[in-house]
Amino acid sequence: MSTDPSTFKYVHYGWDDAYAQQLDPVARLIYRSNLLGSDGRITNTGGGNTSAKLTQPDPLTGVPVEVLWVKGSGGDLRTAKRPNFSSLYMDKLRGLQRHYHHAPERGPKSAIEDEIVGLYSHCTFNLNPRPSSIDTPLHAFVPYPHVDHTHPNAVIALAAAKHGERLTREIYGDEVIWTAWQRPGFDLGLKLEQLCREHPQARGALLGSHGLINWANDDQACYALSLDLIERAAQYIEARDKGDQTFGGQRYQALDEERRHAIFAAILPWLRGQVSGKPLGSKRMVGTVQEDAPILRFVNSRDASRLAELGTSCPDHFLRTKIKPLYVDWDPQTEDVDALKQVLSAGLEQYRIDYAAYYAQHKHPDSPAMRDPNPTVILIPGLGMIAWGKDKSESRVTAEFYNCAIEVMRGAEAIDTYTALPLQEAFDIEYWLLEEAKLQRMPPEKELARQIIAVVGGGSGIGREVALRLAKEGAHIVCVDRDAGAADVSARAITNQYGLGIGVAGSGISNCGPALGLYADITQRESIRTMCDQIALAYGGLDAVVVTAGIFVTPDTGGHIPDDMWALTFAINVTGLYMVADEAATLWQAQGLPATLVLTTSVNAVVAKKGSLAYDTSKAAANHLVRELAIELAPLVRVNGVAPATVVQGSAMFPRERVISSLSKYEIAYIEDEPTEVLTAKLANFYAGRTLLKRPITLADQAEAVFLLLGDRLRQTTGQILTVDGGLHEAFLR
Repeated sequence: MSTDPSTFKYVHYGWDDAYAQQLDPVARLIYRSNLLGSDGRITNTGGGNTSAKLTQPDPLTGVPVEVLWVKGSGGDLRTAKRPNFSSLYMDKLRGLQRHYHHAPERGPKSAIEDEIVGLYSHCTFNLNPRPSSIDTPLHAFVPYPHVDHTHPNAVIALAAAKHGERLTREIYGDEVIWTAWQRPGFDLGLKLEQLCREHPQARGALLGSHGLINWANDDQACYALSLDLIERAAQYIEARDKGDQTFGGQRYQALDEERRHAIFAAILPWLRGQVSGKPLGSKRMVGTVQEDAPILRFVNSRDASRLAELGTSCPDHFLRTKIKPLYVDWDPQTEDVDALKQVLSAGLEQYRIDYAAYYAQHKHPDSPAMRDPNPTVILIPGLGMIAWGKDKSESRVTAEFYNCAIEVMRGAEAIDTYTALPLQEAFDIEYWLLEEAKLQRMPPEKELARQIIAVVGGGSGIGREVALRLAKEGAHIVCVDRDAGAADVSARAITNQYGLGIGVAGSGISNCGPALGLYADITQRESIRTMCDQIALAYGGLDAVVVTAGIFVTPDTGGHIPDDMWALTFAINVTGLYMVADEAATLWQAQGLPATLVLTTSVNAVVAKKGSLAYDTSKAAANHLVRELAIELAPLVRVNGVAPATVVQGSAMFPRERVISSLSKYEIAYIEDEPTEVLTAKLANFYAGRTLLKRPITLADQAEAVFLLLGDRLRQTTGQILTVDGGLHEAFLR
């Protein structure tokens, strides 16, 4: 077993002994875990467990006790920290064996299995709040200090091969012992304990249809052993790889990127509507597109339809990808987009029927109700894969898991014949009551969860504040601005605060996180259309648009607005709003899901005054545009407006020169070289003094109004203008 990084080709050896020696024992476990989790060929997102049995002082008695530190329920090996690990007294875990053996019925699906999980909390060391994983016994009862349990593609290929037991012996001899598929739990932990007694020379076990577990007396040795066993399986597979004949060779030819993106943009909103709106009551889904070479090789292959229908083998895979994907038999060279929609529609309907039959055939009297019968993975020849999830992070993970499933199928078919998990076993994992309990413990979704919202003008001012406010409520945010750099800054502010989420799959624009920055010029229809297409490629569709973009043109010294500036004012403040709505409406009609549009107007729309002729009349037009669009786009789309009073502080509409111009206009004393923020505060306080509430109007005030109009709190409101002005009686409707 080598610790030389150069000897590994199919995994990455990253152990730094000098660094590890500085760490305490638990920190060394975390270090080992992060190293294993950082390589997607070793284990998938959220999958795998590592453990260390350590001697530590009991917090009450101070007496040294043996403690199992093991990655707990939830979390991810790549990013796991100390709070992600459970700690349990080993003597109490061993005591559970007596409890188990006294049960009237024992076995992998017995009632005692689930009951034992509830007893792990009684074994907790030092009041550690991290819930224990169902894999805890797999680590506890292996009589070695250090245990790694991973889901390497190469090893799962062996586990999913028809003759996996024979292949395991051929590759590993008596170092790794084959064990037939069994659902993880207490009984499997006892079987591993027995395996270690009966095979004292063994350094690991290959868990049929599941993965790899191995052990050692030293943590670095355990890490190196994990890599060594994976490397040997990968070498065996790669030596037998079928090259051009992988998956039976190519049946279809991939379309070029430009054509793929055009078709994806054309079908994704419609497809999102299909998987989100049928059957009635289904929740909105967020998509990830993948179209790289490995995915295209698979979807274009002769064997893709056969292998896809078999479904996945590893439980970790199909809990995300469902028991199988939807593969549509569409010829990208001879059939058009309409034909693709037809086969997708028929395929989705048949998938729902098949899923309902799968549920009805395999359910138990106490099984949870049937979940959403729509596929989470869709495979299309010539185009690639579309993965769906409740948010961008989940859809990326779903895509990642099906990538792993493809690699497993490739490996199994290279050395043998791929086999999937039996349907009853798959169902019993998918609808395991413990999994259902875990789902029920999840916190409720945020108010704008699953929503994809474009904020046009999101690069600064009100737009940026709106984007941040909506992200706080769980929305996916597309920050759109004519200043692409500013749009990216706003998007990064969201991802810096809320993270990119988990998952590593995807390519190009579709590999974004919960926020994305895009360029658009709303005076150019083609630019708006491109923006809508990019949003579809990134997330699969669109639920709402907020337009905060606007322009105020200061009159020249004679008090006039040049003709070109008058035209530009209306092009941005009125026509641009209309074109954004018009292009978004095309997408919304295809999607078929209720949508929302919020336009930013102004209280100036109803107050005539000197010095802002172009701006005020354009905003009056925008007010009426809200009402017209509410009629035009009903009943699918709610359309409302937010009419701010003068928002000075933080607004892109008030650069220094306009602030100074306004101070002069209102004869407010100032010094020319005063800092901009001081001048801005003077003007904001002046405007506040003219209101009934005497408080400056802020960006946050406007963002809150937009949030209210986008959610369900005002779901029966359309065609209205919500004024946020602190009480300007001049703007009261007469």
